[in-house]
Amino acid sequence: MTCVIFMSAETSEMVAKEKDLVLPGQVVAKGLDFFPGTGCYRDNSEIRSKVVGLFRIKERFASVIPLSGVYLPKPDDGIIAVVNDIQNTFWIFDINSPYDAILQLGEASEEYIENGADLRRYFDIGDIIYVKILNVATSKSVTLTMDDPRAKKLRGGRLIAITPSKVSRLIGKEGLMIEMVKQGTQCQIVAGQNGVVWIKGGNEELAVKTIKLIEESSHISGLTERVAEMLKQNESNNPIQAEQ
Repeated sequence: MTCVIFMSAETSEMVAKEKDLVLPGQVVAKGLDFFPGTGCYRDNSEIRSKVVGLFRIKERFASVIPLSGVYLPKPDDGIIAVVNDIQNTFWIFDINSPYDAILQLGEASEEYIENGADLRRYFDIGDIIYVKILNVATSKSVTLTMDDPRAKKLRGGRLIAITPSKVSRLIGKEGLMIEMVKQGTQCQIVAGQNGVVWIKGGNEELAVKTIKLIEESSHISGLTERVAEMLKQNESNNPIQAEQ
């Protein structure tokens, strides 16, 4: 007599939703149709998170972006954003976060922009702006506004990223630290609360080096003196630049 054994395949399912906040050990997906990506591991037929972070799914790979060092948008934050897509009535920006942000026509300019206008006349893909966060919805959709005296397009220059929580140390009390770096490097410097820093002109390499020192040594006492000494040594080593 022939014995037929029926194997019941476990149904694969996504347990966590895109951009959910998950905890270490939490099941984010079940079944063998999904694969563990960054920040995840397989536990038999389940995929679990290794860290506290935000869940992402892409091409059946389940990943968790650690919250440590990640920028979480807040209303009224002044940030540096880069255009990465343009739709009919809005721009989509990379804000150095798990979440993209949207700038609607009505928040982009004081002048009236007609529907159907070529939005590249205002901001094109790759353009960099300093902008304010208008709102963060419960769904984590982020909207931006240029209705702020500091908001502007940043032309040329270069971008570097630092840990968002270290931005306040870079700026310093009453803006004294960042002002010292500007004067010591002769650079224009704009720091966004999302950890993106724009640098242009002067000694950009020295500015980058100094900003990284501030980021890495933010917990050390006497940091102001260390920064001043670094800038002073460069001035001594480059007397011609100092005269300029």
